[in-house]
Amino acid sequence: MNSSKKFSLIAIWCISILLAGCDLQELPTNGKTDEEALGTLEALQTTTYGNYKMLKGSGSDYSYYVKQLYQLGEHGSDDVSLSGTTSDPLYYSYNYNHNPSMGNVTFFWRQSYKIIFGANKVIENITPGESKQGDQLLGENMFLRAWVHFNLVNIFGRPYTQNPGNNPGIPIMTKADVEALPARSSVKEVYDFVVSELKKSADLMTVNKKNWYASKEVAYALLSRVYLYMEENQLAVEYANKVINSGRYELVDTQTFREYFTIPIENNPETIFAIKHIPTDAHGNGNLGSMYYTSPGGVGWGEMYASKQYRDLINEYPDDARHDFIQPKYRRDEQGNIVTDENGDPVLEERNGYPKYFTLKFVNQQGIPSLSSPAIVRLAEMYLNRAEAYAKMGGHDQEAIDDVNRIRQRANLSGNELYSTSDLKGHDSVLDVVLEERRLELAWEAQRKYDVFRNGRTLFRDYPGTHLNPSNPGIDMEAGTQAIPADHPRVIFYIPDTEIELNPSLEQNP
Repeated sequence: MNSSKKFSLIAIWCISILLAGCDLQELPTNGKTDEEALGTLEALQTTTYGNYKMLKGSGSDYSYYVKQLYQLGEHGSDDVSLSGTTSDPLYYSYNYNHNPSMGNVTFFWRQSYKIIFGANKVIENITPGESKQGDQLLGENMFLRAWVHFNLVNIFGRPYTQNPGNNPGIPIMTKADVEALPARSSVKEVYDFVVSELKKSADLMTVNKKNWYASKEVAYALLSRVYLYMEENQLAVEYANKVINSGRYELVDTQTFREYFTIPIENNPETIFAIKHIPTDAHGNGNLGSMYYTSPGGVGWGEMYASKQYRDLINEYPDDARHDFIQPKYRRDEQGNIVTDENGDPVLEERNGYPKYFTLKFVNQQGIPSLSSPAIVRLAEMYLNRAEAYAKMGGHDQEAIDDVNRIRQRANLSGNELYSTSDLKGHDSVLDVVLEERRLELAWEAQRKYDVFRNGRTLFRDYPGTHLNPSNPGIDMEAGTQAIPADHPRVIFYIPDTEIELNPSLEQNP
């Protein structure tokens, strides 16, 4: 790579971490070494703040890392229903008609490696064991590097349960080297790297920081998820227990839970790690929740709704507090009154013939329609990780049911609405009970699609939505269904074609 390209990439990184105070006049191109530019803990702390900032982005069409993380992870699930075509490439994420030039996928790949580059710059300039602050910064950046690699391998590499030693994952980057053109490591190699990094980061981090920063418990929580995806069930339980028993977090009560996603994260004792947004970070129509909601003032596109399949599932229990995360949008007359039909029932607004059921997990923080602080990991997931692992281990059905019922009780369910090992309410197995509860609890949080495919199941959409276009994969027009089996090529995304042009070592997904 020539020096002008190298300088350009470093400049892009500096622009990306506006909080880092990076001065282009102090880069190696002008004779100052990295050790001099990043030679103090204060500078490394500021750079670390910049690395966190890159998770939020600027709010333009694509430059919003966590938005794309959720869209690429969630829009292919059976919990959502798209009400028409859209110019946003999320359309192809939704209908499984992926292509190698999708703008959102290209952005996500590049932004991921910019974050990794930033983390590597800090890691390379800290010697372990010299100070508590240095070790903490080292651990935080190792966590960020591991987490971003994990997200990449889930989006571009096949599920771990599908021959991980042979399937290609993504390039592992441990050096801030803009000239490196690495090939893809296997899925297993990436997972092994992530596990190793998370364990090291947990050992280094000794400060109980706010829940928008990495900490020991944040690393443990992600390890629980990683081990669950690997079907290392005993280890998934062990690390979930480390978080649950830490005493740092607690399930919020039912009433607070109804308002969970509107509460600033510093006031939410259940949130383990989130991407903190404050009012100046509101992204308007570019926010994560913009496709799920339109405010009374017209903020948000409101084109993606809670699927009929999900609504039918949650409607089995009318008292379930998780109904509060779905908002039917009713027609109103000129006086603002809800319009009713001849039977006196309220009339739903529609878009292209699809009734509007907004979802509310990514809007209205502090009363601002376009503001949210997405919860990456919360305590409820730890109980559900443990429940799934118990269900797969054998001999622990009661423990799995107890964890499921803990989540259901918090959701305002009781009595006959709870499970027992002798009453699975029509489910074939305890695992089916757990996976359904994960779906109910974690809907739209970019976990459902992975839960289906890593368990070798078919994602089945038998409800209205533009996924039923006959040109999409898995369509049975006569039955009105789309079925994507776990071994389908489009369970994962193509590597961006522009990245393959830049790095011929990259192997494209079939």
